Amino acid sequence: MPVKKVKSEQNSRLRTKKVVAKPITAKRSSGLSVPVYSLSGRSSGTMSLPKEIFGVKVNGKLLTQALRVYMTNQKNFTASTKTRGEVKGSTAKIYRQKGTGRARHGAIRAPIFVGGGIVFGPKSRKVRLGLPKKMKRAALLSALSDKMVNKEILGISGIDKATGKTSEIVKLLKKVSTDNALIVTGEKTDHMVRAVRNIPGVNVLPVDLINAYETLKHDFLLITKEAVERLSKARAAR
Repeated sequence: MPVKKVKSEQNSRLRTKKVVAKPITAKRSSGLSVPVYSLSGRSSGTMSLPKEIFGVKVNGKLLTQALRVYMTNQKNFTASTKTRGEVKGSTAKIYRQKGTGRARHGAIRAPIFVGGGIVFGPKSRKVRLGLPKKMKRAALLSALSDKMVNKEILGISGIDKATGKTSEIVKLLKKVSTDNALIVTGEKTDHMVRAVRNIPGVNVLPVDLINAYETLKHDFLLITKEAVERLSKARAAR
């Protein structure tokens, strides 16, 4: 009989938690806003951002795992050493087994001799780590929300009017006081890519190609209205 009483108490606690969690979910529907700048660096109002993308709870452990996967996949493990079976040298016994007073050895290619093989040395290998799609999406949302918490997101307008000149982007970066930024566009724009390719620390990516690593690698995120709309549509489609 006492066991049944404990179970009933636990069930009542779980019901209470479910009831309390409802207003928290409803509260997350409100939006966020960031200042918007034109290509000339002038302030042109604000832009609202969906809280379900830029206002989720930041998962630090997931971000650490995602960054480790992205950074490992960029490495090339090309270092390679030769074992005693791969180095050049005679296979003959270098001196007789007994009677010399020295340690017994079978070949000059042994690792103990100069020019011999390497023991447990590195070998070239291919290392590729994977991350499930759901975890990739969750890591991206955490990265975007982290940028929002740290006030490192700005809106940008007039991308379609860009001339492709580097000086135009440099002027914009001076106005927003940064030299390390990721510009996120709705679609791939060749003139923007041409404008930033000679600026170290600045990159342009369409919204379909951004990930947690690229988001956190840059100090600021400059995002267009079209990119935000495509993010919202992709989020709603899932």
